[in-house]
Amino acid sequence: MAEETQPAGQFAIQKIYVKDVSFETPNSPTIFTETKWEPEVNVQLNSRAAPMVDDMHEVVLSVTITTKQGDKVAYLIEVQQAGIFRAEGFDQSQLNHLLGSYCPGILFPYVREAISDMVARGGFPQLLLAPVNFDALYNQHIEQQQAASKEAARH
Repeated sequence: MAEETQPAGQFAIQKIYVKDVSFETPNSPTIFTETKWEPEVNVQLNSRAAPMVDDMHEVVLSVTITTKQGDKVAYLIEVQQAGIFRAEGFDQSQLNHLLGSYCPGILFPYVREAISDMVARGGFPQLLLAPVNFDALYNQHIEQQQAASKEAARH
């Protein structure tokens, strides 16, 4: 008896693009006169996916960075890096993981480059974002959703 094999899903990057960018330096030029550069950097990550037509999906990775020198905001950066991805032949669980973890991982180096470039062009020391484990973030998100569902079912 011949063993049936499941066809492997097909994945392709269709386009990668910047969806939105904002760079603000509300306290310039006085922020450049600070004697010692010891900033506090706050990084927020978020991603979302939206279906398009013909097994296409837009994934948007949003990164917001607020950098403060003491109590003054040195700069605020918001970048939405997006991609259009074709994903067919995946079950819903696989598709969710692909769109929630794998695609943001593809987009992250583009975000890192855009942020580093904007910070340097803004006159500040280079900012390099540390690598992000999107698998761990995705799994944490799933666990939080499951816990919230269990909590809602108890009430």
